[in-house]
Amino acid sequence: MLKGFAVPTVNISCYKFVTLSDRESLQAGLTSRCGELGLKGTILLAPEGINVFLAGTREAIDAIVAHLRADARLADLQPKESLSSEQPFKRMRVRLKKEIITMKHPLIRPEAARAPAVAATTLKTWLDRGTDDEGRPVVMLDTRNDYEVAAGTFANAVDYNIGVFSEFPSLLAAHRDDYAGKTVVSFCTGGIRCEKAAIHMKAAGIEHVYQLEGGILKYFEEVGGAHYNGDCFVFDKREAVSTDLQPASGRVHR
Repeated sequence: MLKGFAVPTVNISCYKFVTLSDRESLQAGLTSRCGELGLKGTILLAPEGINVFLAGTREAIDAIVAHLRADARLADLQPKESLSSEQPFKRMRVRLKKEIITMKHPLIRPEAARAPAVAATTLKTWLDRGTDDEGRPVVMLDTRNDYEVAAGTFANAVDYNIGVFSEFPSLLAAHRDDYAGKTVVSFCTGGIRCEKAAIHMKAAGIEHVYQLEGGILKYFEEVGGAHYNGDCFVFDKREAVSTDLQPASGRVHR
């Protein structure tokens, strides 16, 4: 229970890369169900998959997660949760998009083959030690936009000062040799950008690449703020959450 609030709002985020050939019918069904449940937020539907940001009561969130998982393609969705004192979204939108996260790199198909992922607890062990299990130095690579990084990031993380995610492939190409003999862990807010980034890095020939499973939010949930400085920017009225996943009140991040 969020301190000081009897009935907190439950916020969830989740995504999955999976082929969706029936996006229009999904849009209609999800729009109707979310409306019935009084939810607000955004659901993105693209040929490559689904990306979900929703907030509402505990009962409504449990109901929409059950609704999503009833689709066999989405049965393994694993939402990340946080709590807030009020509804952080203004409206409910289910949108059709070309990509659920825009890289403008059509050869990237995360559904076909995921990049290796590292769990939060394992990553903390690596960062405590400074090396992975094979003794290679670990480099954290922030794949978020510059204003998100400004709210907080992992200690000593590489940051390319990205304006939009579609800049990532060209920026990586200029620094590809920096990762020789090292293990690079890409990270982002909830996992979607760092998954695409890690697949691209593997395709670019970087040998030892992992994505942080579940992103920063899952890391906070499982191990707290170890090796992380600041807050995590989120795309709603909260602006950012602290390492205990509560709204970072009183701080302006953008």
